[in-house]
Amino acid sequence: MVRDYKYDVIVCGGGTSGVSAAIAAARGGAKTLLIERLGALGGQMNVFGPPGFSYAYLYNEAGERVIDGFIGETHERLLKENHARPTDMNAYRSGSDYIFSFVDPEWWGLLIYEMMTENNVNLLLHSLVVDVIKDGSGIHGVVVENAAGRQYFEAKVVIECTGEGDIAVRAGCEYELLPREENEPHTVCFTLDGINWDETLAYIKAHPDQILPRGDMDRTPEERYELIRNVKDIAELGDMLGFFDIMNEAIKNGDWHPYAGMGFFIGPKPDGNHLQAHCQHSAQVPNLWSCDPWDLTYGEVENRRQIKIAVNAFRKYMPGFQNAYLTKMGIEMRLRDGRRIMGDYVLGWDDVAEGRRHFDCIGKSTFSAGAVHVADNRTIAASAKGTVKPPNKGTYDLPYRMLVPRKIENLLIAGKHVSAERCAYQRFLQETMVSGQAAGAAAALCVKHGVTPRQLEAENYIKELQDVLRSQRVILDGVR
Repeated sequence: MVRDYKYDVIVCGGGTSGVSAAIAAARGGAKTLLIERLGALGGQMNVFGPPGFSYAYLYNEAGERVIDGFIGETHERLLKENHARPTDMNAYRSGSDYIFSFVDPEWWGLLIYEMMTENNVNLLLHSLVVDVIKDGSGIHGVVVENAAGRQYFEAKVVIECTGEGDIAVRAGCEYELLPREENEPHTVCFTLDGINWDETLAYIKAHPDQILPRGDMDRTPEERYELIRNVKDIAELGDMLGFFDIMNEAIKNGDWHPYAGMGFFIGPKPDGNHLQAHCQHSAQVPNLWSCDPWDLTYGEVENRRQIKIAVNAFRKYMPGFQNAYLTKMGIEMRLRDGRRIMGDYVLGWDDVAEGRRHFDCIGKSTFSAGAVHVADNRTIAASAKGTVKPPNKGTYDLPYRMLVPRKIENLLIAGKHVSAERCAYQRFLQETMVSGQAAGAAAALCVKHGVTPRQLEAENYIKELQDVLRSQRVILDGVR
């Protein structure tokens, strides 16, 4: 492995946005270094996840494919190796954008290392970026600390993919951060195995009103119940949240905590023709700042206390889970809320509600605005403003300008902390990979033309960026 300290592009953080950014930058011809504080790449997909819906929301409610690119490439590669499931357009979930294209997160993580090697991305793992090298408003590199001490790396463009905006803040970027009590709760996921799925499905078919509705929301309850009764494979349901009578009994008996509802996602292991139950919402801790290590420490401890309660309750009350056992747990909290770095455009409620189009579109989203996780037995609720979906069962554009932080040069932001109002927060897995791929492609073009990310906002460069993204299978147009 070559030890070098000068690069065209440095990516800070190796989560879902960071790996997408690094590969896109390298494919654009940039000498690229990805720096990650852990020894594992993948972030919310396979390190402190998956979030359950990996992948999902790749189609709009009209059934059109709206997200492809790096996501589609990895899904197809894993599908060929029998480490993914085909996109499941079943009758129960039809009419919704919440359609699953499941991948095995462990094999996804292995694939990412292969792709780093294939694309000549340089890696520096077990290393923490602690500061930037800055001259006036321009960033020219990063400062790293690891077991070898302090090191300095030069770069023409730096991409901030830490998830929490730590490096952007050190660079002097403007940001928004909600008060602790308004933050969404942070969670530690866990996975259960040893489940009798026939017994679980039989209970759901006998009590279809006990899980939250999915699919076309215009269906009557009885229409939805009939679809559930016709399900042959529990994987068709994808996720099951609710189990209200079971949860209430557990609460009455003191066997469930007050910070989350009951439910789980299907966790497929396609190569073994096997299903696990993945619990993303069963342990949640509110009133924490992702930028306060004391808060984070408390959250890690409290989440694990809740996990023990939850696992025991699943075994005692959930049909089919009597012999379930804990097989995996996220190594750290999945941080749902935190800093959002303010950029040249701030994505907001109106973008979603109007299905806005932008001249500098770098990706699509069909995700709603306004829904939030809450630390009570509802798990998910609407914000005070409510929720809104794009009109006409369609999408809205993600503009390149939301990746460019105000006032600071040679820096791009990708991942959950891109420039957005909280209601339009781009934190979900598929969204982080869209912004990561775009940031990497943009950084490579900046190097090619000798311009800053802000100068790349010019129309001629944007058209070239969009051509590059289209060549990488990113969907920018042709859909609702």
